[in-house]
Formats: sequence, C-alpha cells, structure tokens
Amino acid sequence: MEHSLYLGLIGLVALVVLIGIRVPIAYAMILVGAVGTVALNGPNVFLNQLKTIGFSQFSKYDLSVIPMFVLMGYIATRAGLSQDLFRAANAWFGRMRGGVAMSAIAACAGFGAVCGSSLATATTMGQVALPELKRYKYSGALATGSLAAGGLLGILIPPSVVLVIYAIIVEANIVSMFAAALIPGLIAVVLFIITIAIFVRIYPDAGPAAAKLAPGEWMAATLGVLPVLGIFVIVIGGIYAGFYNPTPAAAVGVALVAVYGSLRRGVRLADYRWAILETAKTSGMIYLILLGAELLKIFMSRGGVPQAAAEMMVNSGLPAMAILVILLLALIVLGCLMDSMSMILLVMPFFWPVVAELDFGMDPGDVKIWFGVLSLIVVELGLITPPVGMNVFVISALAKDVPMRETFKGVFPFFGVEIVRLALLIAFPALSLWLPHLVSG
Repeated sequence: MEHSLYLGLIGLVALVVLIGIRVPIAYAMILVGAVGTVALNGPNVFLNQLKTIGFSQFSKYDLSVIPMFVLMGYIATRAGLSQDLFRAANAWFGRMRGGVAMSAIAACAGFGAVCGSSLATATTMGQVALPELKRYKYSGALATGSLAAGGLLGILIPPSVVLVIYAIIVEANIVSMFAAALIPGLIAVVLFIITIAIFVRIYPDAGPAAAKLAPGEWMAATLGVLPVLGIFVIVIGGIYAGFYNPTPAAAVGVALVAVYGSLRRGVRLADYRWAILETAKTSGMIYLILLGAELLKIFMSRGGVPQAAAEMMVNSGLPAMAILVILLLALIVLGCLMDSMSMILLVMPFFWPVVAELDFGMDPGDVKIWFGVLSLIVVELGLITPPVGMNVFVISALAKDVPMRETFKGVFPFFGVEIVRLALLIAFPALSLWLPHLVSG
C-alpha cells in the first residue's frame, strides 16, 4: 500500500510539472494515468481497462447535454441575442450614473442563461457593450472590469457546462445543481450592480449617465428582450417544472434559438455550419479531458491518494468548516493557473472524498449540492485572477487601448464582492439549497 501511495504522489508531482511546462491538461492526465497504471498493475490491466473506458465514459446519457448546450450558446452568439439583451438592459439602467456598465452586467446574466460558458459570454458581450461604454467615455478600468466580471455569470447562471461536469463527476442530480445555482447567480448580479453604483459614487467621472431614451425607443427595447426571456423560461423553467430532463431541454433550446435567429436575425446556413463545427471542436476537447480525468482517477484511486488525503484531513482535528475553507483557498490558487473546466475535472476526484467524510450537520446529498455551488464560485474567481485570468485576457484583446493592469484594477472590486458572496453561501447554505428542495419536493 505504501508503494502504491508513493507512486500516486509521484504521479501527482509529474502532473503538476507537465501542466507547468504547458502540456495540454488532457494529454498530461492521459499520460500520467496510463504510465501510473502500468507501473502499478502492469500493461495488461491498463490495456483491458482502455478497451472499455472510452465507451463507458462517452455513452453516458447525461454527457449528451454538453454538446447541446454548447451548440445553443454558439447559435445564440450568431442570432444576436446579446444585442437584444444589452439594448433592453440599457433602456432600464442606462440613464443612471454607471448605468451602461450595469446594463452590461444584466445582459451578461441574460446571455449566460442561454449560453453556459463564461468565455463566450465575456467575448460576445464585450463586442456588444464596449463600443457603448467607450462612446459615453467610461474609464478603462470600469468598462473592461465590469465586462470581465460579468462574464463570470456565464458559468453560474443555469445552464452551465461546468456545473454539468461537476454533477457527473460526483454523481449529483443535474436539475438540482441547476436549481442550486440560480439564487447565488442572481445574488452575484445584484452585488455587481451595487459595486458599480458605489464605484461611480467614489469616481463620478468613471461612469457617466447615458442619454434617456424616448418612450417609443424604451418600449421597443423592452419588448425586444421578451423572446430571449421566453427561451429561458421554456428551457430552464421546463426543467424545474419536470416537463423534461436537461438533455431534451437543451435540444428544445437549440431549436428555439435557431428559429429565433432565422426569423428575426436572418442567421444563414454558413452560421449554423460554423456553430456545429465549433461545437464539435469544443465537445471533443471536453470529452478528451473527461477521458484523461477518468484514467487519472483510476490510477490515483488504486494508488490510494484520495483516500489518504481524506483520512489526513478528517484526522487533522480541524473543524469541518476550517477544512472546507482550506479546500476553497486551494481552488482559488489553482484557478490562477488553469481554466475552470480542467480544474473541476482535475481536483474533484481528490476534494470530494474529503468533503464527503466531513460532518456539516446536513444531509450528504445537500452537502454535494452546496459544495458544488461553492466550488463553482471559487472556480469563477480564477477567470479574473492573475496570472491566467482568462476573462481579463479576452476583454483586453477586445479593448486594445486599455492596459491590462487597468482591467485587473477594474475587476478587483468585483473580486471582493465575490468573496462576500462566498462567505454568505458558506454561512447560509439555504441560499443554495432552498430552490433544489422546492423543485424536488
């Protein structure tokens, strides 16, 4: 057993080194999992598991939801939903000081509800909102910081691809996870808007008010967002109401977004071809990472690394909440080094066994849901934290005239309120558990 554990730890170090030298994480996990299993059990055992592991992983029905939601997001990008969302949000918030930035946050939340990807949300809304923010002479820090932070809402507001993957890893109910993420996501929207309001009170010139719309323009902008809201209600509301499971719901969403795009925006056949090809690329990347994560998990489990970590933490004498905070801090550090999806796939096989052994005074199924939401919030933070900060890089690429340090300065207040939100959800688990109980009840 000691020999196996040492091999597992060596494999873990090797994985960190491979990631550090920029080997793609899927290949790094496959390599460490394969070599480690051969070293532990010999090549025959590895080859026997390899002939079945691909089919057993990719034939899971729950996994089919991933390409469907990814496709819905890509079609939504070409269908112009982002413009309608931003125009409607700007009609309501634009006349306030800092209102255009607030509108960008609200529109990011709306687009995240039909996209499920943080990077796609940041990229799409950045293209839509940045010209308006520049037109009203918003400071570079506030303009780019609010868009980078708004992109975070793409992976928390349901549907979320990362949330689906977490649910599959820990064997949680996807519908319950979607329900658990909704209220924390809405809390984030409110806190981000309040942050902008405080920012422009301190720095009045950072976010001037936009021109007030005429009543006809205001009404047209407001009505223009109704189809987008209708798609969200039909897809996510249908899941919560029990009309269909997430996979058929995603198919319904794809159909509705495609019809909307074709009728209202004139989305062409070339746009659908692009969306399907991009979906194939993204899904292939996700599935390859999933295969690597499974190979790594098998090796680590046979080496006893997750079991040893769980035993060490449980026997440390620390309170359950202290251990939880340590794990979340570790996720924040890891989030500075890798993307959100890779991090969830890499660390959950190690972290979840530890959390499952802790006593939080609640049902184990509730702990699974609660920890998933907390982990997702922490994963979000990595998207605006240096040195990776993928959302910051995306927005900086769009706003070439704003130095990246200004963007990082702009996201700092949002990072602070994310910590506040995390503390609220740790202190009050009901914020993420009330809706799942209501849906399942």
